[in-house]
Amino acid sequence: MTMKILVTGVGGQLGYDVCKELDRRGIENRGVDIADFDITDADKTREYICSYKPDAVIHCSAWTAVDKAEDEIEKVRLVNTEGPRNIARACRETGAKMLYISTDYVFPGEGERYYEPGDPTGPLGAYGETKLGGEIAVKEILDRYFIVRISWVFGKNGNNFVKTMLRLAETRTELNVVCDQIGSPTYTADLAPLLCDMIVTEKYGTYHATNEGVCSWADFSEEIFRLAGKNVKVNKIPTSAYPTRAVRPLNSRMSKDKLTQMGFNRLPTWQDALKRYLKEIKAYNE
Repeated sequence: MTMKILVTGVGGQLGYDVCKELDRRGIENRGVDIADFDITDADKTREYICSYKPDAVIHCSAWTAVDKAEDEIEKVRLVNTEGPRNIARACRETGAKMLYISTDYVFPGEGERYYEPGDPTGPLGAYGETKLGGEIAVKEILDRYFIVRISWVFGKNGNNFVKTMLRLAETRTELNVVCDQIGSPTYTADLAPLLCDMIVTEKYGTYHATNEGVCSWADFSEEIFRLAGKNVKVNKIPTSAYPTRAVRPLNSRMSKDKLTQMGFNRLPTWQDALKRYLKEIKAYNE
């Protein structure tokens, strides 16, 4: 089966790796960013998608500056809720299926249990609320959709927690890192093949997809320094000692059982992913 896939957010971590994976599989694709069309402009979005006529759209672009979102909620809503709505409408018109990337931030992050895809949502701030708005819009407009919730993303193309820690390790011998927010890192190079597996099927619905295993940000940073051979002491602090503009969920554990049930491969462990990622960025920088 030949397919033609449009990928938004090609300039970001995930969009970049999705296009690379589609190329690797010989699937015709086009990666786009704001220079191609603005997803918040309904007419431009419709015009672009209707002229390209993709069989599917993998929508990776989003406003992800979580703290800044609290002060610019209307701008964020345009990108994270109205953008997906505009894409979904164009998909309905052209008959394309849509894969929308969402987030652990749609949940309130209470307790210690793993959130299932069908669990009640309850975002704590502007970012989660607007991403949930995007989910709702996609579900209202389309029958042929995938919603994939991810968390703690890192990839080669862009900024992320791993790169920040490595940068800080150049000048610091000790760091305070929060230890009571628990979740799963997601390596975009591992996620991209799953999304490409998914988009060629009719197994529609809402999924969770992260690397296997959970950790705190403090655990994650300790493993980054260990693998990178950096001698940095991590002081584990509670979230209450590190106030931020946006409230972070304390529990970002998400169950991936549905991936197994639907016949999809789960991702490798986050430790294995981190090891490969550090090798990749080291080779890239040499």
